[in-house]
Amino acid sequence: MSKSNFFENALLKAVFHNLAIAGISLPGAGASLFVGFHTGDPGEGGAQNVNEAAYTGYARVAVLRDATGWTITANSVSPAANIEAPVCTAAPGADLTHFSIGVAGAGATDVLYKGTLAPVVVMNIGVIPRLTVGTTVNEE
Repeated sequence: MSKSNFFENALLKAVFHNLAIAGISLPGAGASLFVGFHTGDPGEGGAQNVNEAAYTGYARVAVLRDATGWTITANSVSPAANIEAPVCTAAPGADLTHFSIGVAGAGATDVLYKGTLAPVVVMNIGVIPRLTVGTTVNEE
């Protein structure tokens, strides 16, 4: 079974733009989604803190759930602007290979979407991990 193109786009708009889907009740949700960076895949059933970056200065990045935060086109979503994590100030740890999108700024919260970083972010002091506007998540 698959979703219709209409519902794929409507679902992305509900998650990333906080817009209701006609005829479907969606309980209140936060104003932001949180992008995390990872040293390995957090997994299909993983929490957002699984393999999460731990360099000095790291924190998840809040992105508004609206058109200023995300661009939705043809069943895919991309950041409306580059999403930059805080700069690494010490103890860079392992290179970053994945990103996740979730609903909380910290803790073992559920991963809504995840993907690989290409290229891998080679961590050093002074590095600012980022997702570019070219990063896409597809709803299939």
